[in-house]
Amino acid sequence: MSGILSFPSIVLPDWCSTSSCRRGVRMAAAHTTHAGLSLEAMAIKPPSHPTYDLNGIVKLALAEDAGNRGDVTCMATIPVDMEVEACFLAKEDGIIAGIALAEMVFQEVDPSLKVEWSREDGDYVCKGLQFGKVYGRAHSIVVAERIALNFMQRMSGIATLTKAMADAAYPAYILETRKTAPGLRLVDKWAVLIGGGRNHRLGLFDMVLIKDNHISIAWGISNALRSVDQYLERENLQMEVEVETRTLVEVKEVLQYSSQMKTSLTRIMLDNRVIPLPNGDVDMSMLKEAVELINGKFETERCTHAFCDST
Repeated sequence: MSGILSFPSIVLPDWCSTSSCRRGVRMAAAHTTHAGLSLEAMAIKPPSHPTYDLNGIVKLALAEDAGNRGDVTCMATIPVDMEVEACFLAKEDGIIAGIALAEMVFQEVDPSLKVEWSREDGDYVCKGLQFGKVYGRAHSIVVAERIALNFMQRMSGIATLTKAMADAAYPAYILETRKTAPGLRLVDKWAVLIGGGRNHRLGLFDMVLIKDNHISIAWGISNALRSVDQYLERENLQMEVEVETRTLVEVKEVLQYSSQMKTSLTRIMLDNRVIPLPNGDVDMSMLKEAVELINGKFETERCTHAFCDST
Protein backbone atom coordinates (compact mmCIF):
# COMPACT_ATOMS: atom_id res chain seq x y z
CA MET A 1 0.00 0.00 0.00
CA SER A 2 1.27 3.46 -0.76
CA GLY A 3 0.11 7.03 -0.50
CA ILE A 4 1.11 10.68 -0.78
CA LEU A 5 1.67 13.10 2.07
CA SER A 6 1.51 16.77 1.10
CA PHE A 7 1.99 19.56 3.61
CA PRO A 8 0.37 22.97 3.13
CA SER A 9 2.58 25.98 2.47
CA ILE A 10 2.48 28.80 4.94
CA VAL A 11 0.56 32.03 4.35
CA LEU A 12 1.97 34.78 6.59
CA PRO A 13 4.81 35.39 6.76
CA ASP A 14 5.48 33.48 3.54
CA TRP A 15 8.92 32.32 4.57
CA CYS A 16 9.40 28.57 4.79
CA SER A 17 7.37 25.42 4.49
CA THR A 18 7.48 21.67 4.53
CA SER A 19 6.50 19.69 1.45
CA SER A 20 6.40 16.07 0.45
CA CYS A 21 9.67 14.99 -1.10
CA ARG A 22 9.23 11.25 -1.05
CA ARG A 23 6.03 10.10 -2.70
CA GLY A 24 6.19 6.46 -1.70
CA VAL A 25 5.33 5.57 1.88
CA ARG A 26 6.12 2.44 3.83
CA MET A 27 3.79 0.58 6.11
CA ALA A 28 6.52 -0.84 8.35
CA ALA A 29 7.39 0.66 11.71
CA ALA A 30 10.42 2.94 11.82
CA HIS A 31 13.59 1.92 13.60
CA THR A 32 15.37 5.29 13.51
CA THR A 33 16.71 6.81 16.67
CA HIS A 34 17.01 10.38 17.82
CA ALA A 35 19.62 11.41 20.34
CA GLY A 36 17.85 14.64 21.23
CA LEU A 37 19.26 18.14 21.09
CA SER A 38 21.67 19.57 23.64
CA LEU A 39 22.57 23.20 24.15
CA GLU A 40 26.14 22.38 23.17
CA ALA A 41 24.95 21.18 19.75
CA MET A 42 23.14 24.42 18.95
CA ALA A 43 24.79 26.79 16.49
CA ILE A 44 23.54 29.79 18.47
CA LYS A 45 22.40 29.13 22.01
CA PRO A 46 19.26 30.75 23.49
CA PRO A 47 19.67 33.48 26.10
CA SER A 48 20.18 32.21 29.62
CA HIS A 49 17.11 32.71 31.79
CA PRO A 50 16.63 31.49 35.39
CA THR A 51 13.00 30.38 35.05
CA TYR A 52 12.06 30.17 31.36
CA ASP A 53 11.47 26.61 30.14
CA LEU A 54 11.81 26.13 26.37
CA ASN A 55 10.60 22.53 26.63
CA GLY A 56 7.57 23.81 28.50
CA ILE A 57 6.81 26.26 25.69
CA VAL A 58 7.01 23.45 23.14
CA LYS A 59 4.66 21.30 25.24
CA LEU A 60 2.24 24.22 25.67
CA ALA A 61 2.18 24.86 21.91
CA LEU A 62 1.46 21.20 21.19
CA ALA A 63 -1.20 21.00 23.90
CA GLU A 64 -2.83 24.14 22.51
CA ASP A 65 -3.16 22.37 19.15
CA ALA A 66 -4.20 18.97 20.46
CA GLY A 67 -6.85 20.10 22.93
CA ASN A 68 -8.58 17.18 24.61
CA ARG A 69 -8.82 14.92 21.54
CA GLY A 70 -5.64 15.22 19.51
CA ASP A 71 -5.51 15.50 15.71
CA VAL A 72 -8.87 14.05 14.74
CA THR A 73 -8.20 14.53 11.01
CA CYS A 74 -4.96 12.55 11.17
CA MET A 75 -6.53 9.81 13.20
CA ALA A 76 -9.35 9.58 10.68
CA THR A 77 -7.30 9.65 7.48
CA ILE A 78 -3.71 8.46 8.06
CA PRO A 79 -2.84 4.87 9.04
CA VAL A 80 -1.04 4.88 12.35
CA ASP A 81 2.07 3.09 11.06
CA MET A 82 2.44 4.89 7.71
CA GLU A 83 5.87 6.45 7.19
CA VAL A 84 6.91 9.38 5.00
CA GLU A 85 9.76 11.76 4.39
CA ALA A 86 9.14 15.53 4.22
CA CYS A 87 11.43 18.39 3.18
CA PHE A 88 11.93 21.89 4.55
CA LEU A 89 11.95 24.45 1.73
CA ALA A 90 12.78 28.15 1.94
CA LYS A 91 10.04 30.19 0.26
CA GLU A 92 11.96 33.47 0.46
CA ASP A 93 15.56 34.63 0.77
CA GLY A 94 16.59 35.31 4.36
CA ILE A 95 18.17 34.15 7.59
CA ILE A 96 17.00 30.77 8.78
CA ALA A 97 16.17 30.58 12.48
CA GLY A 98 14.34 28.15 14.72
CA ILE A 99 15.98 24.96 13.50
CA ALA A 100 16.96 23.96 17.03
CA LEU A 101 13.48 24.71 18.36
CA ALA A 102 11.80 22.85 15.50
CA GLU A 103 13.90 19.81 16.31
CA MET A 104 12.71 20.03 19.91
CA VAL A 105 9.12 19.94 18.63
CA PHE A 106 9.68 16.78 16.57
CA GLN A 107 11.51 15.17 19.48
CA GLU A 108 8.65 15.97 21.84
CA VAL A 109 6.00 14.57 19.48
CA ASP A 110 7.86 11.40 18.54
CA PRO A 111 11.47 10.60 19.54
CA SER A 112 11.66 8.06 16.72
CA LEU A 113 11.42 10.79 14.05
CA LYS A 114 14.70 11.42 12.22
CA VAL A 115 15.49 15.05 11.43
CA GLU A 116 18.41 16.12 9.24
CA TRP A 117 19.55 19.64 8.33
CA SER A 118 21.92 20.99 5.71
CA ARG A 119 21.91 24.47 7.26
CA GLU A 120 22.21 25.88 10.78
CA ASP A 121 20.44 28.67 12.61
CA GLY A 122 21.86 31.95 11.37
CA ASP A 123 22.68 30.74 7.84
CA TYR A 124 21.47 32.70 4.83
CA VAL A 125 19.21 30.67 2.55
CA CYS A 126 17.85 31.41 -0.91
CA LYS A 127 14.29 30.91 -2.08
CA GLY A 128 13.70 27.34 -3.18
CA LEU A 129 16.53 25.83 -1.14
CA GLN A 130 15.82 22.51 0.55
CA PHE A 131 17.61 22.85 3.87
CA GLY A 132 16.31 19.94 5.89
CA LYS A 133 14.12 16.87 6.04
CA VAL A 134 12.26 14.76 8.55
CA TYR A 135 11.14 11.18 8.14
CA GLY A 136 9.25 8.67 10.19
CA ARG A 137 5.61 8.15 11.16
CA ALA A 138 3.34 10.29 8.97
CA HIS A 139 0.92 10.97 11.80
CA SER A 140 3.69 12.31 14.04
CA ILE A 141 5.15 14.53 11.32
CA VAL A 142 1.77 16.07 10.47
CA VAL A 143 1.08 16.77 14.15
CA ALA A 144 4.49 18.39 14.67
CA GLU A 145 5.05 20.26 11.41
CA ARG A 146 2.70 23.23 11.96
CA ILE A 147 4.07 23.98 15.44
CA ALA A 148 7.63 23.63 14.17
CA LEU A 149 6.87 25.93 11.24
CA ASN A 150 5.11 28.47 13.43
CA PHE A 151 8.25 28.81 15.53
CA MET A 152 10.53 28.86 12.47
CA GLN A 153 8.41 31.42 10.59
CA ARG A 154 8.38 33.82 13.50
CA MET A 155 12.05 33.39 14.37
CA SER A 156 13.22 33.55 10.75
CA GLY A 157 11.28 36.76 10.16
CA ILE A 158 12.78 38.36 13.27
CA ALA A 159 16.28 37.14 12.43
CA THR A 160 16.09 38.35 8.83
CA LEU A 161 14.93 41.84 9.82
CA THR A 162 17.48 41.99 12.62
CA LYS A 163 20.28 41.08 10.21
CA ALA A 164 19.28 43.88 7.84
CA MET A 165 19.14 46.41 10.68
CA ALA A 166 22.37 45.19 12.28
CA ASP A 167 24.24 45.50 8.98
CA ALA A 168 22.86 49.01 8.43
CA ALA A 169 23.71 50.12 11.98
CA TYR A 170 27.30 48.82 12.07
CA PRO A 171 29.57 49.69 13.91
CA ALA A 172 26.75 50.41 16.36
CA TYR A 173 24.73 47.35 17.35
CA ILE A 174 21.06 46.54 17.59
CA LEU A 175 19.32 45.80 20.89
CA GLU A 176 15.77 44.52 21.27
CA THR A 177 13.12 45.41 23.83
CA ARG A 178 10.79 43.70 26.29
CA LYS A 179 7.93 44.29 23.86
CA THR A 180 7.71 40.63 22.94
CA ALA A 181 4.73 38.32 22.52
CA PRO A 182 3.75 37.15 26.03
CA GLY A 183 5.16 33.68 26.63
CA LEU A 184 7.51 33.90 23.63
CA ARG A 185 10.08 36.34 24.97
CA LEU A 186 13.02 33.96 24.99
CA VAL A 187 12.07 32.68 21.54
CA ASP A 188 11.96 36.24 20.16
CA LYS A 189 15.19 37.26 21.84
CA TRP A 190 16.87 34.08 20.64
CA ALA A 191 15.88 35.00 17.08
CA VAL A 192 17.50 38.42 17.54
CA LEU A 193 20.77 36.73 18.50
CA ILE A 194 20.54 34.46 15.47
CA GLY A 195 20.08 37.53 13.28
CA GLY A 196 23.19 39.24 14.61
CA GLY A 197 21.59 41.53 17.19
CA ARG A 198 22.23 41.61 20.90
CA ASN A 199 20.00 41.06 23.89
CA HIS A 200 18.95 43.92 26.10
CA ARG A 201 17.58 42.95 29.49
CA LEU A 202 15.58 39.72 29.48
CA GLY A 203 13.16 40.96 32.10
CA LEU A 204 12.87 43.14 35.15
CA PHE A 205 15.33 41.04 37.12
CA ASP A 206 18.66 41.18 35.29
CA MET A 207 19.32 44.87 34.70
CA VAL A 208 18.40 48.25 36.16
CA LEU A 209 16.70 50.55 33.66
CA ILE A 210 15.76 53.91 35.14
CA LYS A 211 12.99 55.35 32.96
CA ASP A 212 10.95 58.53 33.06
CA ASN A 213 8.40 57.10 35.50
CA HIS A 214 11.12 56.12 37.98
CA ILE A 215 12.73 59.55 37.63
CA SER A 216 9.44 61.37 38.23
CA ILE A 217 8.58 59.28 41.29
CA ALA A 218 12.09 59.73 42.70
CA TRP A 219 11.86 63.51 42.23
CA GLY A 220 14.73 63.79 39.82
CA ILE A 221 17.33 61.85 37.90
CA SER A 222 20.11 62.29 40.49
CA ASN A 223 17.84 60.97 43.24
CA ALA A 224 16.94 57.97 41.14
CA LEU A 225 20.60 57.18 40.41
CA ARG A 226 21.53 57.60 44.05
CA SER A 227 18.75 55.24 45.15
CA VAL A 228 19.87 52.61 42.64
CA ASP A 229 23.51 52.82 43.72
CA GLN A 230 22.50 52.49 47.37
CA TYR A 231 20.18 49.56 46.63
CA LEU A 232 22.80 47.62 44.66
CA GLU A 233 25.40 48.17 47.37
CA ARG A 234 22.98 47.17 50.13
CA GLU A 235 21.90 44.02 48.28
CA ASN A 236 25.47 43.23 47.16
CA LEU A 237 24.35 43.10 43.51
CA GLN A 238 26.40 43.75 40.40
CA MET A 239 24.48 44.41 37.19
CA GLU A 240 24.27 46.88 34.35
CA VAL A 241 22.51 50.16 35.06
CA GLU A 242 20.97 52.30 32.34
CA VAL A 243 19.22 55.64 32.69
CA GLU A 244 16.87 57.28 30.23
CA THR A 245 17.49 60.97 29.52
CA ARG A 246 15.05 63.18 27.64
CA THR A 247 16.88 66.49 27.57
CA LEU A 248 20.42 67.85 27.47
CA VAL A 249 19.80 69.16 30.99
CA GLU A 250 19.25 65.60 32.21
CA VAL A 251 22.38 64.39 30.40
CA LYS A 252 24.41 67.10 32.15
CA GLU A 253 22.86 66.19 35.50
CA VAL A 254 23.78 62.51 35.02
CA LEU A 255 27.35 63.45 34.13
CA GLN A 256 27.62 65.77 37.12
CA TYR A 257 26.31 63.05 39.43
CA SER A 258 28.76 60.49 38.07
CA SER A 259 31.67 62.91 38.50
CA GLN A 260 30.87 63.37 42.18
CA MET A 261 29.62 59.95 43.23
CA LYS A 262 30.71 56.34 42.81
CA THR A 263 28.06 54.87 40.54
CA SER A 264 27.14 51.61 38.85
CA LEU A 265 25.82 53.45 35.79
CA THR A 266 26.94 51.83 32.52
CA ARG A 267 24.75 53.29 29.77
CA ILE A 268 22.80 56.46 29.00
CA MET A 269 19.72 56.26 26.81
CA LEU A 270 19.22 59.31 24.60
CA ASP A 271 15.50 59.57 23.97
CA ASN A 272 13.61 62.03 21.74
CA ARG A 273 16.77 63.53 20.23
CA VAL A 274 16.04 63.18 16.52
CA ILE A 275 13.59 65.80 15.23
CA PRO A 276 11.71 65.16 11.96
CA LEU A 277 11.86 68.04 9.50
CA PRO A 278 9.12 69.10 7.03
CA ASN A 279 11.29 68.08 4.06
CA GLY A 280 11.51 64.49 5.32
CA ASP A 281 15.00 64.85 6.70
CA VAL A 282 15.87 64.75 10.42
CA ASP A 283 17.67 67.14 12.73
CA MET A 284 20.29 65.18 14.70
CA SER A 285 22.05 68.16 16.28
CA MET A 286 20.69 67.44 19.78
CA LEU A 287 21.75 63.81 19.54
CA LYS A 288 25.24 64.78 18.41
CA GLU A 289 25.56 67.31 21.21
CA ALA A 290 24.52 64.74 23.81
CA VAL A 291 27.05 62.20 22.50
CA GLU A 292 29.77 64.85 22.56
CA LEU A 293 28.91 65.74 26.16
CA ILE A 294 29.11 62.09 27.25
CA ASN A 295 32.41 61.78 25.34
CA GLY A 296 32.77 58.03 25.78
CA LYS A 297 32.35 58.04 29.57
CA PHE A 298 29.36 55.72 29.21
CA GLU A 299 27.77 53.64 26.48
CA THR A 300 25.02 55.51 24.67
CA GLU A 301 21.76 54.07 23.38
CA ARG A 302 19.39 55.68 20.95
CA CYS A 303 15.84 54.34 21.15
CA THR A 304 13.83 55.29 18.09
CA HIS A 305 10.07 55.41 18.49
CA ALA A 306 9.67 53.93 15.04
CA PHE A 307 10.54 50.59 16.63
CA CYS A 308 10.18 50.93 20.38
CA ASP A 309 9.21 53.11 23.29
CA SER A 310 12.30 52.21 25.32
CA THR A 311 12.86 48.71 26.60
